[in-house]
Amino acid sequence: MILISTVASVNRRILLPRLNPLSIPYLQRLGMNDIVPLIRPATIFAIVTFGMLSSAAYAQDASPWIIDGHTSVRLLAGSRNGPVMLGGIDVRLDKGWKTYWRTPGDSGVAPRLDFSKSENVEAVTVLWPAPKAFPDGAGGTALGYHDEVIIPLRIAVHDADKPVTLHARINYAICEKLCVPVESDLSLPFVSVASTEDSILSTALDKVPKPANVGDPLPLTISDVKRVGAKGVQVDVVAQDSKRDLKDVALFVEGPSPDWALPIPKPAAHQPKGLRRFIFDLEGLPPGADPKGAALRFTLADPARAYEFNVNLD
Repeated sequence: MILISTVASVNRRILLPRLNPLSIPYLQRLGMNDIVPLIRPATIFAIVTFGMLSSAAYAQDASPWIIDGHTSVRLLAGSRNGPVMLGGIDVRLDKGWKTYWRTPGDSGVAPRLDFSKSENVEAVTVLWPAPKAFPDGAGGTALGYHDEVIIPLRIAVHDADKPVTLHARINYAICEKLCVPVESDLSLPFVSVASTEDSILSTALDKVPKPANVGDPLPLTISDVKRVGAKGVQVDVVAQDSKRDLKDVALFVEGPSPDWALPIPKPAAHQPKGLRRFIFDLEGLPPGADPKGAALRFTLADPARAYEFNVNLD
């Protein structure tokens, strides 16, 4: 996989909002010009005013799209309802293009997110949706997203009674046959008591893995994690429905720090009845690291749900 070193900034432009469906120009485009004169002037004023207010509400809860080559990105603001708020980063990709998770897999570039210039913001927690696995073009497997991903942000503010503005510098890579780095600077104030983006952010939050413990009685869970031999790790996954086919289940593992580059767990050659067994070797550790007692983070996902398990390795 080839990484192009220059930041893609050609054809960067702002995507203008679409016409409001209640505006007069929109009706005229639909060929409804002769209907407009039948509406009373007061009604016309009400329709236009409502459309302007709707557009203003939409604009204030989402930043303009920034388009850069084969991707576009914007910020989303949830409702202001106390010292902790929900926001989001909305990334869209052209067909065939992909971007990376916080741990990119066998190859790729993890995104870098900088919120340090935000105003009245104490902390931002990035809530990563479960990734998909895809070929990286070099014989390995990468982890990330295609088409569109909304990454929720949990935002803690210093003073809930003062204005809040989120500033984000986002560095990420997009890949098809080539990989291109992208840098975007975005800014968005949080002003709405009832945001127009709450529903979208709530749906995105549902795709974030839920915290779980080994053995929890969940629709899908890790039942056991153990060392096998000097370097191997074995992870067993079970479902509440004992008849369920677990072939669509994916498992990802991360070390206690970003300099751990553990391989992606693979299904074992022999699959015991009633469970899905994954194995991986303790490779890609930093020099001098001891895996005994290491805090590993497992993400377990299927098309309907995802869970996150923190496990100290024996």
